[in-house]
Amino acid sequence: MKKYLLILTGLILSHISYSQDRITGKTFATRSEVIAQHGMACTSQPLATQAALDILKAGGNAIDAAIAANAVLGLVEPTGNGMGGDLFAIVWDAKTKKLYGLNASGRSPYDLTLDYFKENGYTKIPALGPLPVSVPGCVDGWFELHNKFGKLPMKEVLNPAISYAENGFPLSELIAYYWGRNAQSLKKYPGFEEIFMPDGKAPEKGEIFKNPYLANTLKLLAEKGRDEFYKGEIAQKIVSYIREQGGFLSMRDFEDHRSEWVEPISVNYRGYDVWELPPNGQGTAALEMLNILKNFDVPSMGFGSPEYIHYFVEAKKLAFEDRAQYYSDPDFNDLPVEELISDAYGKKQASMINPKRAARSYPAWGMEHGNTIYLTTADEEGNMVSLIQSNFRGMGSGMTPGKLGFILQDRGELFSLEEGHMNVYEPHKRPFHTIIPAFVTKDGEPFLSFGVMGGDMQPQGHVQIICNIIDFGMNIQEAGDAPRIQHTGSSDPTGGEQMTDGGQLTLESGIPYETIRTLMQMGHKIGFDFGPYGGYQAILWDSKNQVYYGASESRKDGQAAGY
Repeated sequence: MKKYLLILTGLILSHISYSQDRITGKTFATRSEVIAQHGMACTSQPLATQAALDILKAGGNAIDAAIAANAVLGLVEPTGNGMGGDLFAIVWDAKTKKLYGLNASGRSPYDLTLDYFKENGYTKIPALGPLPVSVPGCVDGWFELHNKFGKLPMKEVLNPAISYAENGFPLSELIAYYWGRNAQSLKKYPGFEEIFMPDGKAPEKGEIFKNPYLANTLKLLAEKGRDEFYKGEIAQKIVSYIREQGGFLSMRDFEDHRSEWVEPISVNYRGYDVWELPPNGQGTAALEMLNILKNFDVPSMGFGSPEYIHYFVEAKKLAFEDRAQYYSDPDFNDLPVEELISDAYGKKQASMINPKRAARSYPAWGMEHGNTIYLTTADEEGNMVSLIQSNFRGMGSGMTPGKLGFILQDRGELFSLEEGHMNVYEPHKRPFHTIIPAFVTKDGEPFLSFGVMGGDMQPQGHVQIICNIIDFGMNIQEAGDAPRIQHTGSSDPTGGEQMTDGGQLTLESGIPYETIRTLMQMGHKIGFDFGPYGGYQAILWDSKNQVYYGASESRKDGQAAGY
């Protein structure tokens, strides 16, 4: 009965627009784009956006600003990220006129084996506690970005986060909501309540929160550098804590950690080159979906039409079957990435779609989870950064070590325990990753830096943003505010049975009832849910007017701002 009430609620809400009538633009847009000449920052929390702008105005570049914003977000939005998590970035370097990709994800412990899970009766890696914890890659990612592209000293870059951690900041609305939800399940773990539940409860909207332990950790990094986290006192505290909790991280895991500079991968979608990072992330899925959709006349279908949503969902199902089978650590597998994003394969997949009926299952190629932050920055020199960072499952594993002020990620949960699976657990291996930054170029020049947060929603969100802008002519604010589509129920990269029931399609309020009715007649199972649609930031470079456009959607507490 509850399921049908949710569906009915969704149908009723589908007639409600997001905002009051606007004089210009789409009615669902929450605001106009931000336009500025010299620099732009778009993050999921206004204090982080302002910190990035302060760094730009102080002479820093987009890379410095991105690191500063991420450090602040680890404090003000620990429900989605922090130093205990991983990081991925795509950088447009104005000097070399080239894109650079950084995979700053951590690896599993050397001392933990697949046999341990089998011998102890695990069929899946737990979501919380010490077992899903992998080496945090974020800090190494910061220093890799800074060493290659940074301009200001790291002390100056980290200073905004240190200042807010020491002096406090007022908690914003949505973050306070997620903080309260996370605290209920994580307060049982040593260290969590002391830092994140002052006075025995999660802080509420508007309360001033301080994290002096995090301030001290950031000061150590500012003074002693990256090695303090991976070879010094910080690493030692993490290892001691995890071992006490029954985990397996060792100093060897930290000492051997490294980020990897990778070549971004792309497909051309109607004249625009859309760029993602290769596995162990899921960016390939977004490219696969676009390669399928470009075989159809999407612009003529119209935004919100049953035809568009049907083809979108079927393309997603096809791409996610490949995701379940092939996306994993390339150091352990020979991955068929080039073939998966080839035009020929896209045509083959497109030919499998029935234009009038939803498929219950698709074969993989014949050879949800958690919260995240995404931010993007741009500077006067033309540098642009697309950066995403996460703990997974909101605040992560609950493991809160050594009065350091942050929580360790639980990315290891995304390994499979099925022997022979490409993503099977192995020591010193990177797990399948959901977080993906994106970038778009046009004729070899930067066009758009963007991302969409939210586990399995991310490739789906990327494709919807691209279609909204390129196929449906929306500006970048409208493209993020437009009602979203999410399909769930595809086969899982952690193993298990293949999708056989077609999964479920959830539609955000604003999709017309006539569309919903037609989709149901085509065999799609329609539901309604709140909160799973992600969060989006974007910066567009207008080469004609030499200005940046910025956008940050209303589903988060974020802000786009420039100068």
